[in-house]
Amino acid sequence: MLNVTRLRILRELHVRGTLAQVARALSYTPSAISQQLSILERETGVQLLEHVGRRVRLTDDALALVAHTEIVLAQLERAEADLAAAQPSVRGTLRLASFQTVVLEIAPAVLTLLERSHPALQVEITMRDVDTAFGGLLSSQFDVILGEEYPGLPDPVREGADRTDLVTDPIYLAIPSHGPWSSAPTTIAELAATPWALDPPGSASGDWARIVCRSAGFEPQIRFEGPDPLLHAHLVRTGHAVAFVPALIAADHLEGTQLVGLPGDPLRIVYTAVRDGRAGHPAVRAIREALAQAVAERQPQRPRRRVRG
Repeated sequence: MLNVTRLRILRELHVRGTLAQVARALSYTPSAISQQLSILERETGVQLLEHVGRRVRLTDDALALVAHTEIVLAQLERAEADLAAAQPSVRGTLRLASFQTVVLEIAPAVLTLLERSHPALQVEITMRDVDTAFGGLLSSQFDVILGEEYPGLPDPVREGADRTDLVTDPIYLAIPSHGPWSSAPTTIAELAATPWALDPPGSASGDWARIVCRSAGFEPQIRFEGPDPLLHAHLVRTGHAVAFVPALIAADHLEGTQLVGLPGDPLRIVYTAVRDGRAGHPAVRAIREALAQAVAERQPQRPRRRVRG
């Protein structure tokens, strides 16, 4: 009988790529990881790893074994979910990874709801970008992650993950209420000389914002680049920049700014993702329900003006 722990280590190597990364993720030493994989090779009777320079690569036999391992681990998680569902209360620890706007806006409300409805359930929240969070999800570092998808930039559902859309969140233009940038534009092109606060390139929000500006015929003049929506809002509020903002943060953090509707009413999709075998776990269902309730109770600001396409 193959050892599940060693199979998990092989799968981690497939996901993470290096022995050092697997060791950090599982709190082992690299030598211990290497030893466990050597034992697994003896158990299977086939070569699982081949050296390529200073790295190792999984053989075709190893990749086939990883595919079986995915099925085994998913089935074990379904068994855990069935056992948990048979208990009188939802309990244990659930690890959530999310990007900043969701942590900022709805995580406190979610924690309050869960404390009332499931006091024996402990939730641990970590801020991660979506790609990093997905890696942690598939390697069992997280139980639930929150992701976002922007118009024209589809985020494919990863193999082994169960995705549920949480909310379609309108995206607005935020401009100062005073100063040289406070006049509402009639088109995006009029903002060519305006300083911007944008998320970094490589992020869904940052890439989408640059696409919108370039489609309007200009390269944005970036005064601040970083994944901090509160700082974006503060720069707009103090008259130093304009920014694109999702409606989720518009309810509480955009006082002193003006919101302007965008052509085509763009929407980002905020979603949750869990591992396939974990989707039926009571703790996962509980946090998805709390997230949906927290979002439904939000009352974001709405723009009074609109720019033309």
